[in-house]
Amino acid sequence: MRDVVAVMATVPSPWGPVHVVVSGAGVAAVERDWSAADVALRVGERLGGMVTAAHDAASATLRAAVDAVAAIAAGAEPPDLALDWRGISAWDRRVLEGVRTLRRGEVTSYGRLARRIGAPGAARAVGAAVGRNPFWLLVPCHRVIAGDGTLGGYGGGLDALDVKRDLLALEGVAVPVARLVE
Repeated sequence: MRDVVAVMATVPSPWGPVHVVVSGAGVAAVERDWSAADVALRVGERLGGMVTAAHDAASATLRAAVDAVAAIAAGAEPPDLALDWRGISAWDRRVLEGVRTLRRGEVTSYGRLARRIGAPGAARAVGAAVGRNPFWLLVPCHRVIAGDGTLGGYGGGLDALDVKRDLLALEGVAVPVARLVE
């Protein structure tokens, strides 16, 4: 039998249920558009153990992450919570750390983000890494858009571009975006 390595809670959001998974190292995932069982399986495989549903004795980290989902849905800046990077490639971590530097209301393009992290010409690879973001909302990938100021792609289901537009609107950003940060 595999050891329990993380606990999970499912919380409501304006965009449907959000599954929050935490381990002893920090937040391991914040995801939507997957069943709780699928999230538990995928994150458990990434962390090398089992993810179980949280009970009354949930950790402070889980409570903070659940509270963060509600705050972000209300338009607040994501808190700087510790993330569990196990099973994330060095490239994806580099890209996602770059995304974390974007503040509320700031947007950049995939190409500009590539340059920002020292990988000019890697816009497509940046886009792929952003699409694999397991920390939805906490690593605000909605702030990365196409170079022409339009939404570009966004993972997470059929309504994904509507969700991206909603998240940007909460931050006071209208699409198409006129100004991108370098």
